[in-house]
Amino acid sequence: MPVIHTYTSTPITPEQRESLKSTFGQLIEVVPGKSEQWLMCLFEDGLPIYHAGNGADPAALVTVDVYATEPVDGAVWAEMTKGICGALNEQLGIDPARIYIKYATTPDFGWNNINF
Repeated sequence: MPVIHTYTSTPITPEQRESLKSTFGQLIEVVPGKSEQWLMCLFEDGLPIYHAGNGADPAALVTVDVYATEPVDGAVWAEMTKGICGALNEQLGIDPARIYIKYATTPDFGWNNINF
């Protein structure tokens, strides 16, 4: 039950969104037991985001939430950070120094009228 929520100050075209969704689908597989089959991607673009007091240059916040009963190894998150930053830089021109990524795991996740 992974969810990747991307907030950007720049607009995202449908083609860019599709490319990012595909990249995130590949990246989520570095997390043990996760696959694109269960991945939900949300995109919010054109937001006023200020980083270091600067709202003029493109910036992004990405949250990655996964259902997990045990901690995820930091090396997994490091690999995802490189991939997410690379994709946002390539697709949207956002400098990786202006991208924050927040990772979270939870043992409680609901789906299809049940909780895991």
